[in-house]
Amino acid sequence: MSTFFIASLAIVTVLSTTFFSGNASFAGATTGAPRCTTGDLVVWLDTMGNGAAGSSYYNLQFTNVSTHACSMSGYPGVSAVNVAGTQIGSAAGHNAEHPAALITLSSAQATGGPGGFVSPNTATVILSITDAGNYSNSACGRVVSSGLRVYPPDQTASKIIPYPFVTCAKRGPLILHVEPIEKGVLTG
Repeated sequence: MSTFFIASLAIVTVLSTTFFSGNASFAGATTGAPRCTTGDLVVWLDTMGNGAAGSSYYNLQFTNVSTHACSMSGYPGVSAVNVAGTQIGSAAGHNAEHPAALITLSSAQATGGPGGFVSPNTATVILSITDAGNYSNSACGRVVSSGLRVYPPDQTASKIIPYPFVTCAKRGPLILHVEPIEKGVLTG
């Protein structure tokens, strides 16, 4: 991974936290754009989360870096993984408080190239990570994960995001929850 790309991601994290409001939401587009594939997207986690009531909330970002517009809707598949990439515990549950909408992401070419991480080519999912300490160790089997495996909506290929956190090794306790994908770079 190039130093420029890593620096770009760091700048995006700061800019997204500074310039975009937490309730930014854009109407879903209904164009004929093809579905976003895993290969069309850079998937990244804004690690500047907010905590409340035993959970921390993070922005899981999907940026279209392809040369064409693409669409997506629904929920991504998300799970904790160990260093070998094997799933730990239960996959993320879905928070259905907000309705899913079809959105269209602009191409990276239309927004300034792969370094153009801006609202028109980025979508966000709110990811909550529950404190594993909320569960007894006998029910949970607390371990430290190496990161997250993320499947963009309607895709069978995934990407791994390095991000260690304490999770439950046992299936059952739902440590991870995701909301439907929304258009734009969000904070809050």
